[in-house]
Amino acid sequence: MENQIKNAGQLAQSRCVPCEGGVEPYTVAMTEQQLTHLSGWRLTHDNQRIRKDWKVKDFVAGIDFFQQIMQVAETEQHHPDVHLESYRKLWVEIWTHAIGGLSENDFILAAKIDTLPVDGKPSA
Repeated sequence: MENQIKNAGQLAQSRCVPCEGGVEPYTVAMTEQQLTHLSGWRLTHDNQRIRKDWKVKDFVAGIDFFQQIMQVAETEQHHPDVHLESYRKLWVEIWTHAIGGLSENDFILAAKIDTLPVDGKPSA
């Protein structure tokens, strides 16, 4: 897996590659550059994860979105942390556990999540 910057379309068309470690995580500079191609995602946890937040219509819309994310995550074999708070606030955090930081897989999954329909809107 080589660290190279891709636009959202290129990422969404890519596939996650199994990672068991031994891959250099993205630098903060590379991560920030890659994030310019993804809407609403931001760095968290000392620049080792990316996160996006949404405010969904209601509890059912949140669970529906979670199920869609689960299907993509299972297909890609790359699993994010998903959270639902106060029945309408939803957020997703992604990172590559095996390297304790960010890899191209994380941005691929983020781009694929961004293609999913959600009954709500990204929140800041």
